[in-house]
Amino acid sequence: MDPTKFFSQNSTGKKASKNGQKQVKVKLRINLWTIAAIILIIFFIIPGFIAAVQTLGNSSKENISQLMTDIKGGKVDKVSVEGSKLLVTYKDESVKVSTKEDTENFSDLLKNYEIDPASVNYEIVDQSAAKVIGDIIGIVLPLILMVGFFYYIMRAQNKGAQDIFSFGRSKAKIFAKGKQSVTFIDVAGVDDAKKELEELVDFLKNPAKYRKIGARTPKGALLVGPSGVGKTLLAKAVAGEAGVPFFSMAGSEFMEMLVGVGASRARDLFAQAKAAAPSIIFIDEIDAIGRQRGRGMMGGHDEREQTLNQILVEMDGFTPNDNVIVIAATNRGDLLDPALLRPGRFDRRIVLDMPDKEGRLAILHIHARGKKFAKGVDWSKVADRTVGFSGADLENMLNEAAIGTARNGNSEISMADLEESSTKVKLGPAKKRLQSDEDKKLTAYHEAGHAIVTHFLKNMDPVHRISIVARGMSLGHTLIPPVGDRTHETKSRLLEQITAMLGGRAAEQIVFNEMTSGAANDIAQATKISKAMVVEFGMSELGPINFGPDMGMGDFGQMEWYEQAQNSPSFMEKIDTETKKFLDMGYKAAVKLIKEKRKLLDKVSKALIEKETLDRDDFEKIVGRKIS
Repeated sequence: MDPTKFFSQNSTGKKASKNGQKQVKVKLRINLWTIAAIILIIFFIIPGFIAAVQTLGNSSKENISQLMTDIKGGKVDKVSVEGSKLLVTYKDESVKVSTKEDTENFSDLLKNYEIDPASVNYEIVDQSAAKVIGDIIGIVLPLILMVGFFYYIMRAQNKGAQDIFSFGRSKAKIFAKGKQSVTFIDVAGVDDAKKELEELVDFLKNPAKYRKIGARTPKGALLVGPSGVGKTLLAKAVAGEAGVPFFSMAGSEFMEMLVGVGASRARDLFAQAKAAAPSIIFIDEIDAIGRQRGRGMMGGHDEREQTLNQILVEMDGFTPNDNVIVIAATNRGDLLDPALLRPGRFDRRIVLDMPDKEGRLAILHIHARGKKFAKGVDWSKVADRTVGFSGADLENMLNEAAIGTARNGNSEISMADLEESSTKVKLGPAKKRLQSDEDKKLTAYHEAGHAIVTHFLKNMDPVHRISIVARGMSLGHTLIPPVGDRTHETKSRLLEQITAMLGGRAAEQIVFNEMTSGAANDIAQATKISKAMVVEFGMSELGPINFGPDMGMGDFGQMEWYEQAQNSPSFMEKIDTETKKFLDMGYKAAVKLIKEKRKLLDKVSKALIEKETLDRDDFEKIVGRKIS
C-alpha cells in the first residue's frame, strides 16, 4: 500500500482512514480482552476451583468421622473453630483443615459423636468486621489493579494506532509571547545581524508603518556562519522579542521513513503559521532538507527534494504568504539550493563571522554574569588572547575557568584560571605524559626555537606562551595570538610565518645535529603557505598568475563548476621550484637567527625544562622586550 494515501484530503480517503481506524481499534479490544480473560482464569478462577474441590473433599463425612476418631484417640492437640472451618493441630505437629457439615455449633457436633466438649482443647475464633473487610480487600484490590493495568494498556495501544494517522502533522515547538526568556540584550558580537533581525521583528509589530510607503514584508532571512557564532541564539532572541507566535523546527524533523511525510509536515507547519499570522517560522539546520537538487547519487524519488519543493512553494508560490516570516540557520551555505536563496524566498541573507575584539569583549561581559572574578582580571587582555574564538568558545572558556576555580578550592576566578581555560578550549586539556629527559630536552629546544625566531622577526606578533606540557596530539606548543584582527596578509609577513614555523627544526639541527619527527606539522603548514603564495597569491617570480583549478563559486561558497588546472609540465616544475625557494629562504633565516641567539636559546630551554610553561613576562625577562 502507498503510505501517502493515509494523508489524502478527499472524502474517500477520509472515510477509508476512519474505517481502517475502527478496524484497528476493534482488533485491539478483542485481543486485549482475550488476554485479560486468560490471565483472570489462570490467576483467580483456577486457584479458586482447586480450593473449592479441596474444601469439598475435606468436608466429607468421612473426614469429620476421622477427626472425631482422632479426638477420641487422643491424637489431637488443639482445634480452632472459625465459622464453619476447623483448623486441627495434631500432637505430631501436623495441621489439617476441615469444615463442619451438620451444625454451626462445634460442641453440639462433639456431643453427636459422644465426646465430652470439656475434654477437648478447642477455641472459638471470632470473625471481626475488620477481618472480614481485610478479606474482601485482599480479593477486590488485585482485581481493581488488574482492570486498571489493562485499561492503561488499551489506552496506550489505541493511542499508538491513532499516531499512524498523525505522521504528517508538524512537530514544531510553538513559543508564545513571554515563553522565551532570551532577548536581543543577551546577544552580542553580531551587531549587523541583530540589526537586520530587529527590523524583521518591527515589520511584524508595526506593518502599517512600512505598507504606508509601499514596502513589502520580507519573506525570510537566512543566517549563515560557522558553528558557535550565535545563529540559534539570535533566533531565540527573535522569539523573545517578537510578541507573535514563533514556530521552531529542525530541518531533520521534516524527514520520516514514510514517503511524503516531509512535504506534509511542511504544509501543516505553514498552515499553522498562516492561521496564527502574523508569525515567525524558524528552521534550524536547513541544509538537512535544503541541499541542492540533482546532486545526489540516488535515483528515483527523493524524499528530501519533495520536502524542499513544498517549502519553496509555501514561501513564494501561488498562495499569498503575508505576515509569515521564515528564518533559517545553517553552517553549510555552500550546500543550499539556488532556488532557496533567491529573493522572494530568503530576501535577507545574513552572514555571521567570528567576533572582533569589541564583539568578544561584549560576549565576555554577557557570559561573565553570575560568576565571581578577581579584581586583577583585564578583560581587554582576555579579548586579545582569544582571537579566533566564537561566542560558544568564549562561553565554554568562562565555564571551564569557573569549574577549575571551584576544583582548586578558590572563591574567585583569576587571570591565571582564564589563561588555562582558554588554552584548554583551543588545544585540549594538559596531559601528564611520562617523558624521558632526552625527549623533554628535545621538546624544550624545539619550542624555544619557535619562540626565539618569532621574537626577533619584525612583522611577527609577540610570543604569548611557551609550554612543553603535552596537549591534544602535540608534545608542546608556542602560542602567538595575533595583535588585533587582520583581514590581509603581506608577502613579508607570510615569509616570516614560514621562518617561525621552521624555527623548531632549525634549533634541533644546530643543537643536536639531528632531525626529529616533531617538526612534521610545522613543515606541512609552512609548505601550505609557500605553495599558496605561488599558486593562489601570485607572489613568486612567476608573476600574478593563478595556477590553481578553475572553479565558479556561489554567494556562500557553492561550487558551481570545477575544472582541473591545465598547467604544462614545465610550469609545474617552476611552481615546485618557487615553492621550495620560499621554504629555503625561511629555513636559512631561522638557522641564522638561532646561531646568533644561541645563548638565549639555551636559557629559554633551561627555564622550560624547570618550569614546563613560560608566559610572556617570564619569556621577555630572558630575551628582552620585543621591538616592533
